[in-house]
Amino acid sequence: MQLDFTHHQSAHCENGVASNLLKDKGINISEPMVFGIGSGLFFVYLPFIKVNHAPVVSYRPLPGMIFNKLAKRLGIKIKRTKFSSEASANKALEENLKNNIPTGLQVGVYNLTYFPDEYRFHFNAHNLVVYGKNDNQYLISDPVMENVTTLTEEELNKVRFAKGAFAPRGQMYYPIHIPVEINFEKAIITAIKDTCRNMLAPIPIVGVKGIKFVSRQIRKWPIKHGNKKANHYLAQLVRMQEEIGTGGGGFRFIYAAFLQEASIRLKNEELRKLSLEMTEIGDLWRDFAVQASRVYKNRSAQNDVYNRLADHLLDIANREEVFFKKLKKAI
Repeated sequence: MQLDFTHHQSAHCENGVASNLLKDKGINISEPMVFGIGSGLFFVYLPFIKVNHAPVVSYRPLPGMIFNKLAKRLGIKIKRTKFSSEASANKALEENLKNNIPTGLQVGVYNLTYFPDEYRFHFNAHNLVVYGKNDNQYLISDPVMENVTTLTEEELNKVRFAKGAFAPRGQMYYPIHIPVEINFEKAIITAIKDTCRNMLAPIPIVGVKGIKFVSRQIRKWPIKHGNKKANHYLAQLVRMQEEIGTGGGGFRFIYAAFLQEASIRLKNEELRKLSLEMTEIGDLWRDFAVQASRVYKNRSAQNDVYNRLADHLLDIANREEVFFKKLKKAI
């Protein structure tokens, strides 16, 4: 049993699943447009919550929110279901496949057998699409993979019911209503305003202020925790930035591509200029990741490395603050 579903690779899993599911319904929407209209650009630092023995940092909103906001702004209805047992989750998925419904799933990364070992750690907010089943093999379209792949029923159950933070509880989702007409222009404006509001929020751990807060914390980590623990915290920061669906730097590049598309739809030249500025900010995030990785891998010969990293991050925060104020005015 294999549905007529086309796999498209993407940079980030939730964007890719949303784009692929909507393309399957006849809406030709790019990954950057999904990300932008879904207000995917975000930042939050949660020092009071630990994952992998380090503070939580996220460059995106909670799992599912990008697709939910996208759907609401485009007038699309999505059905989401969580389950208390593997049996009920399997039954619902099988029913969808029988009804020719490609289905999005939230899963844990650690037991995804087709992932390279270095990418398999405890992270429960990954997304993929199941588009069929042959014997005991589910057919998987994971948008961050170049090609389609498979998981056995046992393997799929293991990742659907992974334990820990953001446990997916077998969650599956799919669109159930697509409007005849979609107002992309209105959705884009609403989304940009929301992203600016989030990134300029007057909350110490959110948006630009959150990035500045992390900058201050980096200066304290080696003194407060010692180099070994400080390096582990840095590794967590970079892992969430560069390995979990492109995080900090990559998300900035995707958002720049969204602004490029938005400038054409809205006939707004200022958005095109701002897309170039956001690309430059993305480069700074990537530079930060490279420098930080040298520190936690003990390959940096620079003195006072933690203060240097903090300065770099503070510069990024200041640039983003200026950027989002300009973006807010541009629309």
